Amino acid sequence: MTNEQKQTLMRERAAALMKDGAVSYVIGWRETRFPGKTAIFFVRDEKDADMLVWDEYTIPLTAKYLTENRWPDKKIGIFARGCDSKAINRLISDNQVERENLYIIGLPCEGKKDDRCLSCTQRDPLIYDELLWEPENATGTSETDLQRARFFRAEEVESLPTDARFAHWEDVYARCIRCYACRNVCPVCTCRECYVDMHRTGFQGKHHDAAENRVFGVTRAFHVGDRCIECGECERVCPMGLPILGQTQKIIKTIEGLAGTYEAGMDPEADSFLGKFDLDDKDTFM
Repeated sequence: MTNEQKQTLMRERAAALMKDGAVSYVIGWRETRFPGKTAIFFVRDEKDADMLVWDEYTIPLTAKYLTENRWPDKKIGIFARGCDSKAINRLISDNQVERENLYIIGLPCEGKKDDRCLSCTQRDPLIYDELLWEPENATGTSETDLQRARFFRAEEVESLPTDARFAHWEDVYARCIRCYACRNVCPVCTCRECYVDMHRTGFQGKHHDAAENRVFGVTRAFHVGDRCIECGECERVCPMGLPILGQTQKIIKTIEGLAGTYEAGMDPEADSFLGKFDLDDKDTFM
């Protein structure tokens, strides 16, 4: 099935849902005036469905926008690929959205024209109310089938000598402009008020320098580390092109070293790794 045929199916299904009054709106993608760029689009009318697109550039994550309407009058329709469905699972697990408020239209994904997709482990949706077309391959991708290793970002930095590794992150934090685009787009960064937005004066106030940037970067990494679904939206929107996902994946890789295979967003019933403990946990480090 071609992208054009898939796009037609999406438009027809969104239009039908709006016509039947089954949903308040449908979240998908539309073209922009910039070649090779798409944007999140809210289908609010049956006629709007003709603006939906599906191509190699439908990259932005749809799930984050579910948090904009926590108490919808009707269900929210949303197109979801593997990455979107992992984010939806996390939002459900974090009590940010209610499953009964969603109508999820699953879209098996063939990969997009983006570096992140080379290490994607879950292209097909995990949770949906209907699947719009059949997957071309088996759900999920094994580590050996990935075009790039899952943790290649973290491993590139780990391979550096200690001094070079320190210099790498100092350069990253020095270039951060604290625009918070990474935080705003992240589907698991859902605090109603972020600590960096709290107005304080004196030594508690916010300063813009490398040291403060480091505090923000490291704090955020630990805050979302065990819930990060590795969608890479943080890197996509960063105006400075910083390797944000690599920092978070280092934490995930460490978790795997402690507890075995770990991937957030696979199950809406799963707890966060850093938010629970077991009396039988390993304590050899103590």
